[in-house]
Amino acid sequence: MPKTILEVVDLKKHFAAHQGIFSPFREKKSIPAVDGASFSLSENETIGLVGESGCGKTTVGRTILRLEKPTSGKIIFDGKDITMASAQDLRLLRGQMQMIFQDLDAALNPKMRVGDILKEAVTVHHRISDAEVDRRISDLLEKVKLKKSKLANFPNELSGGEKRRVGVARVLSVGARFIVADEPTSALDVSIQAQVVNLLLDLQKHFGLSYLFISHDLRIVELISHKVAVMYLGKIVEIGSADRIAHKASHPYTHILWSSLVERLSKETARKAASVEAGQWGVFDYERPAVGCRFAPRCPVYESQGQPAICTDAATEPQLNDVGNGHKVACHFPL
Repeated sequence: MPKTILEVVDLKKHFAAHQGIFSPFREKKSIPAVDGASFSLSENETIGLVGESGCGKTTVGRTILRLEKPTSGKIIFDGKDITMASAQDLRLLRGQMQMIFQDLDAALNPKMRVGDILKEAVTVHHRISDAEVDRRISDLLEKVKLKKSKLANFPNELSGGEKRRVGVARVLSVGARFIVADEPTSALDVSIQAQVVNLLLDLQKHFGLSYLFISHDLRIVELISHKVAVMYLGKIVEIGSADRIAHKASHPYTHILWSSLVERLSKETARKAASVEAGQWGVFDYERPAVGCRFAPRCPVYESQGQPAICTDAATEPQLNDVGNGHKVACHFPL
């Protein structure tokens, strides 16, 4: 049985915000960006993390890597609780857990050539000779299929796909085993997206990597992931195998999310989607999510059931329950 490399237990990350500079009392508010996420990841496994913009996906990844300090909960990496790890301990961990950032224009130093970027990444965690550094960089370029001539280029001289390859090479250069890939295929042509996905799959097979794959592209998530977790307003509302999430979802939100990919909806799906669109499918206050089931104000099942109180009662907020074969859903009326 594969070893568990990461376990996240009831992870919360709340951001403090002032009400406004002209408010007489400058009242502080707490924004629950992540509000109780739990899941585990095994070696050589990929979990896709999906949901609308602002639901907390990137914050989950950044908090797991301790780029953000968690409000509460537990982060256990390779059997060690790193929730409150010191800066010194985190420095040692950086060689094992890394992030491919979405905005590589910001993540890659524009004043450094590609060769210097990779050399810096190699030497910051490993004290090795210049000859060994050159050998490692050469191996990295071969693994990510990037031409050696690109080492002399600055980031702005690279294409989007080439920047992604540099980003992947940089996280591999430190020997990372767990990688948070934040929208690694965004803003790329379809053909380049396929190349990046195939690269990640090949590297996973070769190195036994574990990925937390964050994306809006549901087709790519289904293709690359073993399991998929669906987030809504800071909470994971469903988690299970990629195939079941995509084709036999239990949570109404997941069902609607994946139905957007289908060109010809069934009558039942179309009816539910129309009900949502005609109802309250609008912009919601992420700072003050609804009590009980957070999806209830937009949920067609909640409407069809006559708006039962159990869905909006804070005391009966739905929890992730196993509905068979490790598939979990947080819903009082699963599909």
